[in-house]
Formats: sequence, structure tokens, C-alpha cells
Amino acid sequence: MSWGTELWDQFDNLEKHTQWGIDVLEKYIKFVKERTEIEISYAKQLRNLSKKYQPKKNSKEEEEYKYTSCKAFLATLNEMNDYAGQHEVISENMTSQITAELARFVQELKQERKSHFHDGRKAQQYIETFWKQLEASKRRFERDCKEADRAQQYFEKMDADINVTKADVEKARQQAQIRHQMAEDSKAEYSSILQKFNHDQREHYHTHIPNIFQKIQEMEERRIVRIGECMKTYAEVDRQVIPIIGKCLDGITKAAESIDQKNDSLLVIEAFKSGFEPPGDIDFEDFTQPMKRTVSESSLSNSRWDGKSEPKPGSKSKGKLWPFIKKNKLSLKLGGGPEDFSNLPPEQRRKKLQQKVDELNKEIQKEMDQRDALTKMKDVYIKNPQMGDAASVDHKLAELGQNMEKLRLEAQKFEGWLAEVEGRLPVRTEQSRRQSGMYDTQNTSGLNNCAQDRESPDGSYTEEPSQESEMKVPVTEFDDEFDDEEPLPTIGTCKALYTFEGQNEGTISVMEGEMLYVIEEDKGDGWTRIRRNEDEEGYVPTSYVEVYLDKNAKGAMTYI
Repeated sequence: MSWGTELWDQFDNLEKHTQWGIDVLEKYIKFVKERTEIEISYAKQLRNLSKKYQPKKNSKEEEEYKYTSCKAFLATLNEMNDYAGQHEVISENMTSQITAELARFVQELKQERKSHFHDGRKAQQYIETFWKQLEASKRRFERDCKEADRAQQYFEKMDADINVTKADVEKARQQAQIRHQMAEDSKAEYSSILQKFNHDQREHYHTHIPNIFQKIQEMEERRIVRIGECMKTYAEVDRQVIPIIGKCLDGITKAAESIDQKNDSLLVIEAFKSGFEPPGDIDFEDFTQPMKRTVSESSLSNSRWDGKSEPKPGSKSKGKLWPFIKKNKLSLKLGGGPEDFSNLPPEQRRKKLQQKVDELNKEIQKEMDQRDALTKMKDVYIKNPQMGDAASVDHKLAELGQNMEKLRLEAQKFEGWLAEVEGRLPVRTEQSRRQSGMYDTQNTSGLNNCAQDRESPDGSYTEEPSQESEMKVPVTEFDDEFDDEEPLPTIGTCKALYTFEGQNEGTISVMEGEMLYVIEEDKGDGWTRIRRNEDEEGYVPTSYVEVYLDKNAKGAMTYI
């Protein structure tokens, strides 16, 4: 079925219908656009929700996430963040694959429709103009015929009248002949125009209009097909993210299954264990005998640590049970506490002292790494004076030495308190002590309010637990390596991620994308030593290069 043959006389209706089709496309574009805005808004709300419930750094809330249930909740928040990302993907794909493409298609469709209906209007105007010309020719022929008929009648009347002169009769006859000739000419013109009009009209309704309407029909069918394809794409965009969303949900399920109530219960014991023995039986006090009332030695008052005064005679026994609880809570509310954590129960005090020792050891190790790096740089300056002044690092080395000495004295002080506490606790084997220390480190105490955010008498704040229970200072071999006058061997290669202008002494300039040799990896000071050739070597920021270390090289570490 063709619009050209079936709808040859429905030009105006086709024009309205095709405009309606374009309006439907634009309505669908608006629908998809609003859907993308909803997806973006939903993703943003999910991300904000996930961020809102994320633990705050250096806070009690962050410490609570050592429990498996809290870890599972944190994993759920992370999965919801990824889940939100998939809704952003839906929005981006719908925008690029549907909204943008359909917008371009609608513009092309409008231009094509305008062209087709312009051609149709032009053909219609032509046939209407030709029809008017035909009607004018027809009226002229009719008028000439009537004039000729009247001229003939006038001639016959003059010819029959005997009173009319012969000249008048001849004049009437000539006038009648002229009118007859004009009528014949009008007839011939009318006949010619009529034949041409009929030919053009057949061409109009059987050729021109059908062709134009056929193109309009094809255009409309393309619009219908295109909107169907976009609807399929609409569903496919959603379907593509379903596997990833499923993985997010699987991650939440896996996190829920990882919750271990026994482990959480054990963490509570580690967090709140005081180290005291339960109180013994209270002796019967016989008030019938004239003797001084005394408190039984088996009561808990004997288990107090040093510095606590004995209870006054006559005090009630209720105040003798767990005497440290109310006092410690008061001191915590005030935000203070002694530097040696003597306000805490023995077990909690031991954990806090152990954490403080570990923190100091980490700081000592960090200072040692900086000292070794500076010593190494100084040796390089001594061997290669053109790279820098060796005396320029002496002040920093002296400062690092002073800091290390202060940290060692501080560590010794806390180690002494730790030894004192461990001497008072029940005897434990070295293996159990190490295991306990490792366990305390891996599960940093977030619920232990007794040791959080306290200010020491000198104004410094204690930090939270470190990641190791013991810290040993490794023996460095930098001095032995630099005694050798031979050039350092290459331990890998690196690629410059950014251009670096080495303007300071000891540094080297590199260009983005340049490949160089690594002769010394970063030791914690943020610099990596590289070599371009036998005469060019120096230090560059580690963050400016991507390092590929040779696994067979001595002391090499793989990192990027």
C-alpha cells in the first residue's frame, strides 16, 4: 500500500501526521532525558548516603570497624558506592546512545520533511495555476462564442431589413465574420490548454504527487523504525549493568556471611579486659564481740595498684568493689590522664603502653630512614662535588640525630612503665605475650574510651595503635655500599610520567615518556636515583616516574 496512490488527495492530513510523528520523537527524547537526570540524581544520593555513613578518620567511629559486623557494613557502603556508579553508567549511555542520536535524527527528519512538503506544495500550486489558466481560456471561448452569435443575428436582421443600406449590411456581415473567427481562435486555444492541462494533471496525480508521498512515507517509516531501535537500546543499556549490579549485591551478601559473632565477642574481651581477679568472699564480721571491725583481706581492695589509699574504717562495702570505675570515668570526661596511663586497669594500661612504644619505634625508624637517605646523598656529593655541596646536609643530619635521641629516651621511659605493668600482670609465656601483642595491634582498640584522645601533662596527644607489636631497627648497609668507588649497578628501568626540571644540585632533568635506568630505589624520602648514561645520573621525585625493578637485583622491591 502506497500513500501516493491511496492518499493522493490527503496532502494536508499527511502534513499534520508527519508533524505529529516528529512530536512523538521529541517527547520520547524528553522522556529519556528525564530518566538520565533521575539516574544521576539517584547515583548522587547513593554516593552521599555511602559517604555519610563512612567512618570518620581518627575518630572513635573509625576504631569500631575492627568488628566483623562493622566491617561488613563498611563493605556494604563500598558496594553501594559501586552500585551508584552503575546508575551513572546508565545515564551516560542513554545520553550518548539515545538522547544525542535521536536529537540529530530529529533535526535531519525536520529538514527532509520540509523539503518534501515544499516540493508537494510547489506541484500543487502549479496545477492550481494551470487550472485557473484553463478556466480563463474557457470563459474567453464562451464569451467569444456569444459575441459571434449576437453578431450573426444582427447581420441576419440587417440583411432582412429592406430599409438598411447595402453598406450597412456589408459592415454587419464583416463584423459577424470577425466574431466567428475570434470564437474559432478561442476554441483552438481552449482546446490546446485543455489537452495540456489534462496531461499535466495526469502527471501530477499519477507521477509527481505519488513520488513525493512515497518519499514522505519512507521518511515516516524510518522514524518508526528508529524509535523502535531506541527503545531496544533503552532496555539494553539497563541490561548491560545488571551483571555488575549483581556482583555488588553478591559482595554485600559475602560481607554479611563474613560476620563472625565469636570473633567480635573476643574483641570485646580484648578491649575491656581489666586484668583484675574477681573479688573473694567477704568474711563475717561479728559485731557481738568488742573488737574493731576490719575489712577482709580477701576483698578486692588489696588488688588495687600503687598510689591508692586504703579505705577508711566503717566505709560501706559497696564502695570497695571496682574502685577504679567511677574515678576513671570522671577523669575521661575531663579529657585528661597521666602520661603513664596509670588511671587505666592493668590490662588496658599494658595495651596502651605497648601501643605507645610501637609508635615511638616507628617514628625512630622513620628518622633513621631519613638519616640514611641524607647520609647516602652526602656520600654522593662527596664523590661527585658537581652534584651538590656535602656540607649542606650536615645541619639536617644533626637535627635528625637529636630527634632520634629524644625519641629513644621517650621509648625507654614507656618501655620501663610497660615492664613494670607486665611484672604485675599474671605470668604469661613469651609466646602468648607476643600473640596477645599481635592481636592487640591487628584489632586496634576503638571501644576503649579510657585511652582515646587524652592529653599528656606536657601538652602532647597520644596517637592510636600502630600496626606492629614490636619494632626492630634494621642495620643499614649504605655506608658499606658507598665505600666502593665502582658505579652503582642498574636494578631496573623507569618511565618518566611527567617532565621534571632538575634545577637543584643532585637532581636530574627528565622529559615525559623518557626511559631511564634505576640505580637506587626510594628509601622513604620520596626520591629515586636514576641514570641516563655513564655521565648523567641524579635524583628525581619518585611520584614522577613509573619504576620497573629487576626481581633478580639484590634488595630490589617491585613497586609502581
